[in-house]
Amino acid sequence: MPSFTHHIFVCGNVRDPGHKRRCCDPAGLQTLKEAFKVELRKAGFGLLARANHAGCLDQCEHGPTVVIYPQGIWYGRVTTQDVPRIVSKTILGGEILNDLLIPESCLNNPDCPHRS
Repeated sequence: MPSFTHHIFVCGNVRDPGHKRRCCDPAGLQTLKEAFKVELRKAGFGLLARANHAGCLDQCEHGPTVVIYPQGIWYGRVTTQDVPRIVSKTILGGEILNDLLIPESCLNNPDCPHRS
C-alpha cells in the first residue's frame, strides 16, 4: 500500500463549557473530521489521504484547528463549510488559504495576541 499523500489532523479536544481557552469540538461529535472524510472520498483520494481526530493541538484560541501534513499547514477557525474549499484548493491545488491560516508567529507562542 502506498503511503499517504496527505494527513489531516482535526482537533477534537473537548473542555468544560466556559473554559478560558475554549475548545475545538464543544459537542464532542467530530463533525469536522467526518466532513473531511466525506470530502476526501468525493475528491477520489481513497486510502491516499487521511483525516484523523487529534487531541489538543494547543492552538485553542484559533479553534477549531486543523493541521495538514506533509506541508505543515495550520488552519484555524475552520468550519464544516470550509472543508470543500480546503480539499479542493489546498489538498488538490496546493494553495494556502490565507483567511484560515494561523500565523507562524502564533504557533506554540504563549504570547500570541489571540491568547488574551
